[in-house]
Amino acid sequence: MFGSPNRGASSYAKVGLETSVVAASPHKLIVMLFDGALVAVLSGLMHMKSGNIPEKGKAISKAIQIIDNGLRASLDKKAGGQIAENLDSLYEYMSARLLAANLKNDTEIMVEIQGLLTELRETWNAIGAAPAAIPDVAPVRISNLVSA
Repeated sequence: MFGSPNRGASSYAKVGLETSVVAASPHKLIVMLFDGALVAVLSGLMHMKSGNIPEKGKAISKAIQIIDNGLRASLDKKAGGQIAENLDSLYEYMSARLLAANLKNDTEIMVEIQGLLTELRETWNAIGAAPAAIPDVAPVRISNLVSA
């Protein structure tokens, strides 16, 4: 009559995630993409080690989709210049390596990508935590403005 408890919990979690996405700043959305990619890579690694090939494939495919359709697609190469170009190349590299890891069942590649994603996430978080730079401007005296 009411459905399974798992379905209810899943629906509740989905609403929570959707609310987080709507309320998040662009910076937080990128962090959420890194989190999702990391969870997918770790899940793929776990399934790889346990021999669950279908779930390994799903998890790695999800990680590739997040990297390509989320992180890579969000790059603004005009505004980001060389940094955006370098990130684009790094994201392309990670996707290719994940595909190779899936085909070869290579846990070392998975660990490599986990490390890259973790480092990028930490750097992105540090950027968000840093206050915006305030230009060094000489103080203006009110008396200078009044006499002008």
